[in-house]
Amino acid sequence: MRVLMISKACIAGHYQRKLEEIARLGVELTVVVPPGWRDERGWMPLERGFTTGYQLLVTPMRFNGNFHLHYYPQLGQIIRQLRPELVHVDEEPYNLATWHAVRQSVHVGARTLFFTWQNLLRRYPPPFNWLEREVYARCPWAIAGNAQAVEVLRAKGYRGEVAVIPQFGVDPALFERGVAPNGSPFVIGYAGRLVPEKGIDDLLRAVAGLEGAWRLCVLGNGPQRERLISLAQMLGIAERVQWQPHVPTAQVPAHLRGFHALVLPSRTQPNWKEQFGRVLIEAMACGVPVVGSDCGEIPNVIGDAGLIFREGDVDALREQLRRLMNEPVLWQTLSERGYERVRSRFTQAHVACETVNVYRRLLDLAE
Repeated sequence: MRVLMISKACIAGHYQRKLEEIARLGVELTVVVPPGWRDERGWMPLERGFTTGYQLLVTPMRFNGNFHLHYYPQLGQIIRQLRPELVHVDEEPYNLATWHAVRQSVHVGARTLFFTWQNLLRRYPPPFNWLEREVYARCPWAIAGNAQAVEVLRAKGYRGEVAVIPQFGVDPALFERGVAPNGSPFVIGYAGRLVPEKGIDDLLRAVAGLEGAWRLCVLGNGPQRERLISLAQMLGIAERVQWQPHVPTAQVPAHLRGFHALVLPSRTQPNWKEQFGRVLIEAMACGVPVVGSDCGEIPNVIGDAGLIFREGDVDALREQLRRLMNEPVLWQTLSERGYERVRSRFTQAHVACETVNVYRRLLDLAE
C-alpha cells in the first residue's frame, strides 16, 4: 500500500511517532511537510524526532502562515513521481492546500481522503465553499477529529464515509508518570497558545482566590502574553506565576511531569470551540490529573478521568482546583484513571491502527 500524506502538523517531532507506527503496519509511507509553520506563537521549525520506516519529504510552502491559502507548489511533481495509491490530506476540506492536493491526485488515479476538526457549522464564501464542494465530491472518505465534526460534515452535504479518529495520540514511552504532590507548593499548569479562546485569564482569576500553597506555571507563547502578565500583577499573584515560553515538543513531557494538575479553561467563541485539547491526553499520560471546561470536545476527551467545570465560571474552576489540592484520594484516583484512559484510547499506535484501517477500506472501494 503506497500512501502519501500531506501534513504541516507533522513538523512536530513527537507527532511523527504516529508515522512510524503507520509504516510499521505495512504501509509504504511518504509524508510531505514544510520547512516550518508560522502562527501566533512565531516560527515553528521542522523537528526531526521519529523518522524511521518512512520517508519525510520537506518541500517549500507558499503563503506559509495563512491557514486557508497555503499550499505546496511542487506537490504535483511529487505526486507524479511517487504515484501513490492513496493520498491523505491532513487538512480541512475548505483549504486551498487540500483542494490542490486532491486535484493533483486525480492525475495519477490515487484515492483521496481529508481530515477535519471543524466542529462549528460555518459557511464559507467563494472561493472556499467551491473548493470544499469539490473536495467533498472527490473524497470518498474523511477522518474527523471529534464527533461534532461529523455532524458538521453532514450538515454541509458531505456524503462519504467518516471515521472519528484523533489526529494524533501520545507515545507512552515518552510521557512517563510524574510525582504525586508531597508537600508545598501544589503546581498548577497550563500549556498551549496564549490566546483569548483558551481562557487563561479565567485561570488567573481562579487561582487568585485559591487558599493554600500553590504555584501556577504557564507554558506557551501568544499575543495575549503581556496582557496576561499584567493581569497577574493586578491580581497580586505575579510572584506565584511562572511564565515559560514555548518549548520544542520533545521537552513537553518533562514540563508536564512537573505539574500536579493541568488546566484547560477554553471558552467558546463565535468562530471556534475546543476541537480536542491534545494537552489533556499528554498530561493524563504523565499521570497528571486534568481540569477542563465544558467547551467543545473537552468533556469527551476527559471522560471520568478528570474534573469538568462550566466554561467561564471562575468560581467553579477554583473549587475543582481546591478539591485536587485538598483531597489526595481524589488526586490519586484521577491520576490512575487518566493514565489508563490514554493507554486504552489515545496512543499513537492506536491512532495509527485506526487510520490504516481507513486506508484499507478506502482502497477496497477501488477494487
